[in-house]
Amino acid sequence: MTTLAWRPEFELRQPRMDRTHVEFVDLLAATEAAAPGAATDTALQALLEHTVAHFEQEERWMGQLGFAPENCHSMQHQSVLQVLREVARRHALEPDAALVGHLVAALAEWFPVHATMMDAALAMTMEERGFDAETGTLRHPLAADAAAITGCGGGSCG
Repeated sequence: MTTLAWRPEFELRQPRMDRTHVEFVDLLAATEAAAPGAATDTALQALLEHTVAHFEQEERWMGQLGFAPENCHSMQHQSVLQVLREVARRHALEPDAALVGHLVAALAEWFPVHATMMDAALAMTMEERGFDAETGTLRHPLAADAAAITGCGGGSCG
């Protein structure tokens, strides 16, 4: 049984973002299902590599949309990557299925909240500004003197 399965409420009407999120959920399930040993190492490494690229992609988008480098969405990415890298490091030194299991459970709990709040706010900002994630083009760029977005991009985020 997987800890997290893709659900319709995760869709953000941003095809590239949605595909990346489906991949994340699938890799999380594969990590959970991997047998101890080499399969776990491979699945954990694939999850880490995907998550690095996933977050880098969102960071590029936020930069193009006028988010400040220290925005709360980016800080959450940094925290998740720090934990994921540490678990991968520890697991490489001494395989620990329980540690990987805790990571999977924590990410499965974190992702729905992150996707439906932080990523939804990013998707909303992308839509409002006419941002095309495939080409990087922006129909409604910010004025040169506009304040950078330091929250997550949503009205309820400080």
